[in-house]
Amino acid sequence: MKLSQFNFKLPEELLAEHPSENRDEARLMVLNRKNKTIEHKLFKDLIDYFDEGDVMILNNTKVFPARLYGNKEKTGARIEVFLLRELNEEQRLWDVLVDPARKIRIGNKLYFGDDETLVAEVIDNTTSRGRTLRFLYDGSYKEFRQKLTELGETPLPKYIKRDVEPEDEERYQTIFAKNEGAVAAPTAGLHFSKHLLKRLEIKGIDFAEVTLHVGLGTFNPVEVEDLSKHKMDSEEAFVDQKAADIVNNAKLKKKRVCAVGTTAMRAIESSVSSSGTLNEFSGWTNKFIFPPYDFSIANCMITNFHTPKSTLLMMVSAFAGHDFMKEAYEEAVKEKYRFYTYGDAMLIL
Repeated sequence: MKLSQFNFKLPEELLAEHPSENRDEARLMVLNRKNKTIEHKLFKDLIDYFDEGDVMILNNTKVFPARLYGNKEKTGARIEVFLLRELNEEQRLWDVLVDPARKIRIGNKLYFGDDETLVAEVIDNTTSRGRTLRFLYDGSYKEFRQKLTELGETPLPKYIKRDVEPEDEERYQTIFAKNEGAVAAPTAGLHFSKHLLKRLEIKGIDFAEVTLHVGLGTFNPVEVEDLSKHKMDSEEAFVDQKAADIVNNAKLKKKRVCAVGTTAMRAIESSVSSSGTLNEFSGWTNKFIFPPYDFSIANCMITNFHTPKSTLLMMVSAFAGHDFMKEAYEEAVKEKYRFYTYGDAMLIL
């Protein structure tokens, strides 16, 4: 498959700037791969497609407020710092992106907050946009992390042009978020409300929780026409024995096993045994799923509508079938489905 096969015209007004009023009332497009049918529903209608003993795999990562604004020493220039990952807890070293990048050199100091009690020094220019910062802070590690949370803001994707609003703090987080470490939300999970989860539970649907800390690499543009040459950034993932048992048991009973989101799918596909069962896993994965690909674990998936040429769209194409995916996306544009992070959802059976 070539990159150009994943291009399509996406009208800008279909990029969702705000979430739907209620989590479970976003629109839901249902694709049936066997019958090649497309239905238009609401997300809460999802319950009609699942029965007792079916399993949903949820990514319970939690987004931390990764976007900070600081001022450069001497010039006072405003610099955006996006925390990517912690490299060393003791030394308070972080991998970050800075914007505007051209203004930042090794040795520069940045000051954060009105009282400027949090200072960072640039110690490495690792990539064209990336930097390594050492935070200088007098308090304990716990106090340091509290300070980051206090000064940081919800890291909404760049396509959302408006300012962060109070509702974003809650809505850019799934209701089952537990393990902090993501800099972007696992968006398919954003549609689940407490009420819908309860109804699914009463119907006898089981939930297996995995963790994949979503990094910005997920959204990195693919810049090579030959997809096999694209390298995904590594992201940290965890699958515990309990989740593996729930999933393997459902597979054994030929039940529906549904990956909620591309991140949950990547986590489980990164830890498959030779007999096609799910193993326990703890580590980093840079798995890139594009067609053709044989999925081992899930036989259905929930996902949002993705942007042209994105690795997420490639995974959906691998799962739904390329032609069927293209047909569904043409329909989505025609029917004005909302795309991207705060957009509508798709269930692929």
